[in-house]
This record gives sequence, structure tokens and C-alpha cells, in this order.
Amino acid sequence: MARSSNGSPITRLSDDQLLSILLLLPTSSILSFSLTCRRFRSLACSDTLWESVCRRDWGIPCVDSIKPFVVRDGWMRAYGKVVELDEVRCGRLGCGVGDEVAVAVPGARASHSMNFVGGCLVVFGGGCEGGRQLDDTWVACLGKDCKTVLKWQKTGSGFPSGRFGHTSVVIGDSLIVFGGINDRGARLNDTWIGRVIQNEAFGPTLLWRPLEVGNPVPPPRGAHAACSITNRKMLIFGGIGSNGLRLGDTWILDLADNLNFGTWHEAVMHPSPPPRSGHTLTCIDGTRAVLFGGRGSGYEVLNDVWLFDTSLCRLKWKPLYFDLKAIPGGVSLPRVGHSAVVIIGGRVLVYGGEDSDRRRKNDFWLLDVNSIPSFKGCSFSASAKALMMWRKLKAGTYKPNPRSFHAACTDYSGRFMYVFGGMVDGLVFPADPCGLRFDAELFVVELVLNLEE
Repeated sequence: MARSSNGSPITRLSDDQLLSILLLLPTSSILSFSLTCRRFRSLACSDTLWESVCRRDWGIPCVDSIKPFVVRDGWMRAYGKVVELDEVRCGRLGCGVGDEVAVAVPGARASHSMNFVGGCLVVFGGGCEGGRQLDDTWVACLGKDCKTVLKWQKTGSGFPSGRFGHTSVVIGDSLIVFGGINDRGARLNDTWIGRVIQNEAFGPTLLWRPLEVGNPVPPPRGAHAACSITNRKMLIFGGIGSNGLRLGDTWILDLADNLNFGTWHEAVMHPSPPPRSGHTLTCIDGTRAVLFGGRGSGYEVLNDVWLFDTSLCRLKWKPLYFDLKAIPGGVSLPRVGHSAVVIIGGRVLVYGGEDSDRRRKNDFWLLDVNSIPSFKGCSFSASAKALMMWRKLKAGTYKPNPRSFHAACTDYSGRFMYVFGGMVDGLVFPADPCGLRFDAELFVVELVLNLEE
């Protein structure tokens, strides 16, 4: 129809109008559109369109971070490089004054939190040697040399109280902390808010205060998972309750626009994930979150994936079934105490953790729940879904120690993941009979995109 003398209605549209329409389509439809005629191919493959597609799918901070490395007329190719990601590169981060000089840095710990907020990394709490639970807060601004050097500053202690197994999520320029386990083994259900304050003279600091939430509140717990969702909400699931049993409940904290108070409510849905602890919950696009792994009520280590969806103004858990045996190396996927962060392209990068025999891991997996087409009347086998969803990534020459119950987060670009602490294998003198020790290593994981090739 595009070649008829009269022309179809679509051929009468201007280039700007066609570009606006193409930006409403998924990338697969854009590529199909490019096959119709020479004019449409030129439009559908244009650098102007694909830079806009990248901004739509990745966000402005991600695009701005890679723009200096994208060769001319290369946005379509850059999009393909991100989709085809198969390698990461790890690098150890220093303190900026030489390893031989004693400087203030966060001590070894596990089951702590680390977030990227206000241009800074923020570490809070965790457990350490001797069974102590830490109450310190550390802040490090990421400067231009963020891949090699960081300068930490301890901003306070005592508030919130010492704990491990808590959760901390970023909402705007603030952190929201919930729950955890204290020195006496008691589970907590308090809610705190912290905000990074930049001071030219003294450096960054973080001001904490209890958040007024009223009633009801979630039952006390630790080793649960949480993420921020739809801008002003905190989503939590599972954990270990006061009676030592694993929980399978879903709670949402709705925050006021000024963040002065919030309201908790339980979201009861069927189906929903089974009870667990040590799992992860990762927001992938503002309205959806991915739950993965953990330890179940029977102490089994899990490898299931669930999608929490609010996009249709209706809360819903959906299991994503796949065949573990169909994934090359998939036998190692079940894990607990791992990390899972969202990276450029709205995919989840899973790292580390431990299996049912407490063997710690240092592998990287890419989980992409958007890779499964959702065409009506079209279904895929569990084996096909597994190959679409999961991909094991290669790592560079430097490989950090295998670890579990560490903390990880990405910067605004989604290209760099920062990892700190955790439990690693004891070396010469194990810290406990299990041969474990707390670790204080900080390293950065860079996505290898090869944009300049």
C-alpha cells in the first residue's frame, strides 16, 4: 500500500508525525515497520528516533551517562549493545590516600544496607564480629573518579538503633528504613527516614528521624525484602517474624508528598509468593517489582521469580514459571543472601549469595522479565521462557571473594553497581566454626557495553 499512486493514509503523514507514532511502539514493532519501504526504513533506523527510544526505555540519566561514548549515528547500535550485554568488569575501590594509611572507613559487616541517594553511597547498620549489631551511618560522595576512589565520612551513630537484616529504600532524596533484628535478637517494626545534607565545610551528613506512621504497622521482622515503587511507596515482603517463622505477607507504606508521615497497609492477594527470608525485591520500571530466591519455610533455598504489578491500578502477584534445567549453568541459580539491582534497560543484575550448603557465590546473572513477549494467544514453554529470562554474565580478570548477605546498589546511570561487605570464606583463622568471616571490601561492577567499538 505504501507504493500505490494514491498512497495510504500513513504515507501522507510528515516525518515528525511518524516519529511521534514510532515512539509509542515497542522496539520489535519499530524494527518491523522499518521493513515496509525505503522511506520508513530511514525513519525507523534514524539516530534521532533511537536516541529518543533509549531515553524512553532507560531514562535520561542512563542516556546522558553513555552519550560521550556513543559513536555518531550509533544509538540504534548502542541499544543493541545494551540488549546483548554478556559481560561485567569488577574493580576494587580505594579510599584515596593509599592502602597503608589508616583512614575512617566502614568496618566489616553483613546484612547491612547500602543505597545511592543524593549523589552519595550511604551504608547503615549490619552485624559484625562478636554478634554485635551496628548503628553507624557512613556517607561517601561519588565524584568524577567514582570508579577507583571514594572518601567515606561517618555521619553519626545511635539513631536508628543498631540492627541487621533491615531494609532501606530510596524515595526522592530520602532513605526509608524499616525493621531488622537487634543485639538481643528481637525483631523490630519501626520506620525511619533519613536525608543527605551537603555541607561545603564539613562534607555530607545524613539526618535521621522516626517516621510517623500510626496504625496498623507490619509485624516485627528481619531478613525481609523491600523496594520503592510508584514514587511515594515502599513495598516489603516476607522475612522472619518474632516467633522465628518465615512470613509471606505483603505490606505497602504510602508516604505523604512532604514525607512527614506515612501509612502502612497490608495487601492481601492470591496467588502470592510462599513465605521466605533472605530474598530480594527489585523495582524495574516504577510500577513493577521482581522478587527472587531466598530461604523457604522448610529451610530450602529457592529459585522462583514473582512479578508484583501495579500498572493496571490493581495490585497483583504473578509467578513467572521457567525450566531451571534449560538454562546453561542454571543449577547454580537457587540462592539466599544475594543482591539484585536494576540496571540500564530495566533488567535485574543478580550477584552472589549462598546455596543450601552455605557455599557462597561470586557469579553474575542477568534477569530480564521484559524479554518474554506478551502477545495474546501466544504462549511459550517453560524451557523457552528460561532462556529468554536468564543469562549468565562473564566477569573480568578481577573476581572478588564469593560472598553472601552483602549490600549492593547502582548509581543513577544504571551502568555501575557498588558492592560492600558480606560474609566470605574464612582464610587463615576462621571467625567462627562455620569458617565464615565478615568482609569490608568495596568494589564496583561495570557493565561492559563496548560502545566505542
